[in-house]
Amino acid sequence: MSKEFHRIDLCDRNSFHVRQHADRLVEFETVEELRAVFAAGIPDRWTVLAGGNNILFTRDYEGLLLTPTSQRIEIVEDLGEHVRVRIDAGAEWDDAVAWAVEHGLWGIENLSLIPGKAGAAPVQNIGAYGREAKDVIRRVEMYCVESDSMLTLDAEHCRFGYRESVFKHELRGRAVITAIEILLSRTPQPHLGYGDVEREVEARGGATLRNIRDAICAIRRAKLPDTAELGNAGSFFKNPAVDLAVAERLRAEWPDMPLYPAQEAGKAKLAAGWLIDKAGMKGYREGRVGVHERQALVLVNLGGATGGEVLALAQKVQAAVRDMFGIAIDTEVNIL
Repeated sequence: MSKEFHRIDLCDRNSFHVRQHADRLVEFETVEELRAVFAAGIPDRWTVLAGGNNILFTRDYEGLLLTPTSQRIEIVEDLGEHVRVRIDAGAEWDDAVAWAVEHGLWGIENLSLIPGKAGAAPVQNIGAYGREAKDVIRRVEMYCVESDSMLTLDAEHCRFGYRESVFKHELRGRAVITAIEILLSRTPQPHLGYGDVEREVEARGGATLRNIRDAICAIRRAKLPDTAELGNAGSFFKNPAVDLAVAERLRAEWPDMPLYPAQEAGKAKLAAGWLIDKAGMKGYREGRVGVHERQALVLVNLGGATGGEVLALAQKVQAAVRDMFGIAIDTEVNIL
C-alpha cells in the first residue's frame, strides 16, 4: 500500500543526514500505485529518492519525491550454467549481493556493501573493485511517465559508461525504474586483480564466493565511514579520464601517480583520491564538514552540517586539485 507524506523531514532519508524538507513524498510498492500518483497530472518537479545514498540536498525540495518499497528478489529463468534474476527497485543492493552469494551465483560479489537500492544500480552504473553493474544487467523495467506505460529496456540501450547511463540524461525526469534483471553464473568467475582484493581473499583461504564477499566487505569497512556514524555518500568524486599525453606528462612529474585504463580510446583514468590527497585535502576539516582521513574521495558531515556546507567543501577540493594538477574532477553525487 502506498504512503504519502507532506513537508517531510529528509534527515533520515539521505545518507548525508542533512536536514531539508520535501513538499511531498510518496512511497509506492506496485506499478498501479505509481500510476495513481501521476493520474491527476505530472508534477512540475519530481524525482526518485530511493536509499538517499547518492544525493545531496542543498535546499528544501519543492516537488514530489518517489520512493520504491518493493524488495522481491527472484529467479525468473534457470538456464543451467546461468540464471536470470529479477530484483525489485526497492531492494537493498547489498541484500541482492548476499542473496546471490547464498545461492552460489557469481557476478556481483565484487559489488558487496555498496549502499543504496537496486533501482539505483543502473542509473549510476555502480562499480567497485574492477566490476560494474553493466557487467550483469540485462534488462531494466521502467514506468514511462509521459505515456503512462511500462517499458523494458535492454542493456545495450542503457548507454552504460563510467558512472553513467541513459537514466541520468535522456530518461531523467521521464521514467521510474521499477525492477532490474541481471544474469548470474554458477561457474566460478573470480575477479581479484584490483587493489588489495587478492591478498585479502587468499588470507581467508582462497577464491570462494563467501571469501570474496567477506574480503571486500572488510576492505570497504576499513576505508569508508559508516553513514550511521558520519553522514556521507561514499565516493563524492569521479575518477577523471584524461588524454594519454596529459597522463604521461603528469606521470613524468609524479612517478607514483596511479593510472588505469579508461573506456574511451586514447585516454587514461586518474585516481581522484590520489589527486585530492596530493593536493593536501585528505583529512581536511572546515567547521562541520571534512574530507575523510582514510579515503579522500569521501566528504563527511561531522554533525549538523547543511548541504550547502558540503557543496562548498566539494568546490574547495575541486579547486585544490585544479590548481595543483590542472585537472577537473567531477562530482559523482546528485546535487539538488
